[in-house]
Parts: sequence; structure tokens; C-alpha cells
Amino acid sequence: MGIISFFKKAFNDMKKSAKEQREVDKANFNATKAEARANFEANRGSKTFAKAKADAKKVWDDAHTSPSERQRKMSEERQRQIKEKLALKSVLKNLKTIIKRFLTAFLFFC
Repeated sequence: MGIISFFKKAFNDMKKSAKEQREVDKANFNATKAEARANFEANRGSKTFAKAKADAKKVWDDAHTSPSERQRKMSEERQRQIKEKLALKSVLKNLKTIIKRFLTAFLFFC
């Protein structure tokens, strides 16, 4: 009887675990569905037929470019991102300096 009860308990545990996993999966699905609905509602009206057509053409053209052209485009995009990041760092550094000066002046007058 030990083996029968062992398997009975194991199958009951698997059944319980499967039910719990199903509930988790349902919750994740509903959360993803709600997020997709929110994104759809946020973008409603902003995606016109002309924009969708232009996006589709861009994807089509990107898919049919030569490897060297694709690599050049990726390199340009990477360089643009690096420039943006450096500009942001510079702005943050200047902002940090301004805040330090402001706090120093504020503490001096208090």
C-alpha cells in the first residue's frame, strides 16, 4: 500500500501544482491582454493608413537590403545613440553642477 499511496499523493500534488500554474498563467495572460488593450487605446487614431503603409515599406526595404548596407545603417544608428547618450550625460553633469551651486548658496544664506 505504500507505493499506491505514494503515487496517489504525487499525482494529487501534480494536480494541485497544475491548477496553481494555470491560475498564474491566466493572470499573466489577462495582464498582457490589458497592457495590449491600453497600448491600442493609447495609439488609436495616431496610426493612419499612410503611416502604416510607410512603416510596412520601411520594414520591407530593411528586409531586402544587402548585408553591407544593413551593417552601415546599424552602425549609423549606433553612432546616433552614442551621441545622444553623451549629450544626455553632459546635460546631467551640468545639471548636477547647477544643483551643487544652488545648494551651496542656499546653505550659505541659511
